[in-house]
Amino acid sequence: MDFVCYDKKLVIELDGGQHAKNKAKDIKRDKWLQEHGFKVLRLWNNEVLCNVEGVLEAVKKSALFHPPPSPSHQGRGN
Repeated sequence: MDFVCYDKKLVIELDGGQHAKNKAKDIKRDKWLQEHGFKVLRLWNNEVLCNVEGVLEAVKKSALFHPPPSPSHQGRGN
């Protein structure tokens, strides 16, 4: 993970060319993160360097994602 915001459950991955060759590993990790309530935003390194405004807008939109709250375990008696 390159960046994570636990409060928003958002993971931001900055990918270089090596990620184009090993997509299976990224897909597996993304699936695990999503199963644990995280949203994964993948951005290419050159996109970050050449389109800062667009990247900031994508991050802002992704930060609006609010996962449903976990069920409360309070009030459960045995």
